[in-house]
Amino acid sequence: MGEIRDFKSGRHERPPGDPTPRRLAAIVAGDIAGYSRLMQLDEEGTHNRVKRIERDLIEPTIVEHHGKLVKTTGDGFIAMFDSPVEAVRCSIVIQQNLVGRNAAVPRDYWIEYRIGVNLGDVIIEPDDIYGDGVNVASRLEGIAEPGQVFISGGIYEQIKHKLVCGYESLGDRKVKNITDPVRVYRVLPDAAAFQRTRRRRENVLIFLLSITLAIIAGGILWSLLIPRSEKLAVRTPAPAASPSPAASPKAAEPAPATKQAAAPAASPTAQPQPPQPSASPAVTAVAPPTPPTPSVREPEMVALQGGSFSMGSNDDASERPIRRVTVKPFAIAKYPVTVREWNACAAAKVCGFTATGKDEAPVTNVSWSDAKQYVTWLADVTKKAYRLPSEAEWEFAARGGTQTRYWWGEQMQPGMASCKDCGDSAAAEQPTKVGNFKSNPFGLHDMGGGVDQWVEDCWHKNYQGAPADGSPWLGGDCTSHVLRSGSWKNDTRYVRPANRDNYDTNVRYPTHGFRVALSP
Repeated sequence: MGEIRDFKSGRHERPPGDPTPRRLAAIVAGDIAGYSRLMQLDEEGTHNRVKRIERDLIEPTIVEHHGKLVKTTGDGFIAMFDSPVEAVRCSIVIQQNLVGRNAAVPRDYWIEYRIGVNLGDVIIEPDDIYGDGVNVASRLEGIAEPGQVFISGGIYEQIKHKLVCGYESLGDRKVKNITDPVRVYRVLPDAAAFQRTRRRRENVLIFLLSITLAIIAGGILWSLLIPRSEKLAVRTPAPAASPSPAASPKAAEPAPATKQAAAPAASPTAQPQPPQPSASPAVTAVAPPTPPTPSVREPEMVALQGGSFSMGSNDDASERPIRRVTVKPFAIAKYPVTVREWNACAAAKVCGFTATGKDEAPVTNVSWSDAKQYVTWLADVTKKAYRLPSEAEWEFAARGGTQTRYWWGEQMQPGMASCKDCGDSAAAEQPTKVGNFKSNPFGLHDMGGGVDQWVEDCWHKNYQGAPADGSPWLGGDCTSHVLRSGSWKNDTRYVRPANRDNYDTNVRYPTHGFRVALSP
């Protein structure tokens, strides 16, 4: 049965007997912390900034993660997602991008959102949604801290093994107007953050336990020593004169405990010598040796003479227009950066996390900012100009002097790359170790498939206005950077040398890695 329209009011009314439309959805509720204070500081400026954030960040991010913006409320928003994973991922991206935006303004003017995410059954109306599913998301947002994402237990159960995040349980919380307590988790954007939080808590517990044990041990020692001290005080004779300076150096050494106890009885005029902690070289405090700097195995590089090539393709709008680009001589790594190479940086306390996996597998779950930390560290310890390749350098190297769809020809061939449908049975589970597939004509491995690879360039939706000299394109909004290669989880169209993608600059993702370049 169709809807009846009330032409006077313009509303759609559901005919009697039609069920109210309901569905299970992941609801994201966001709200600006301290909005009233911000409006008092700068009413017009705050309004304009909030509208710009909604237009340039919140709405596109929701769409990118396959959600629907239900409504904005002046200082907040409600969004709905089919996938709990995408709902939480969208929330993380919004929060991390806001950090970058706030960095350019004074602390008092920061716009920070609190975000709550809940999985629930909701009532669908043309311009709004209702129900406890929405209410719980709003209550979670209300108890979240500025810049944080709080999720319900229902969301947690759906995403706990599907996102590279940490989760801190905050227990059951009683929230306003909701009958039953809600299990609440704080989302930590990466697993390393969770490990840091857990280590801090463990360290506090260890410290408190140490103090407790020390107090107990001190009490036991005190109870044992007091009676013995009283007995010694009765037996000890009056102090004698200080020993002569001419006394033998041997007399100044602390005697064994048994000899010290017998000394007063043998010679009533002799005073037992107290221990001299600094007299013997054997007990002199020695500074611990400085730990050696972790050995750095430099990546194997391939020197390229540069040249001109046709960059781009007509397969996707982002790869147009095809244009002639001239690349200067440079060197690029033969393989993506491996777990072993990354962990040398982590051991030096520069890179933000210790990677897991086999030593010769490509490192993954790396943000663009992480990759920049690594190349900066590598350049510093080797005194060489290591860096990320530009997008043009990467495509020049990936093509290997060819202009076909793939470097080996126009059609996909098995055994040439690691991707979801490239003919490698293990590819869908994990990235294989670097160099497991054939090299291209330049001697480079894994320039297509394996892991997505960060380059230096900021993201632009096409090549209009891009530099033609092979340099990185850095203009515009750099909250997203370019990714190349495709990964073991992508299909064959991502393996093409011309394929390009993007992701948020500061967000880690399980298929993202990189390789390094070197200036002459």
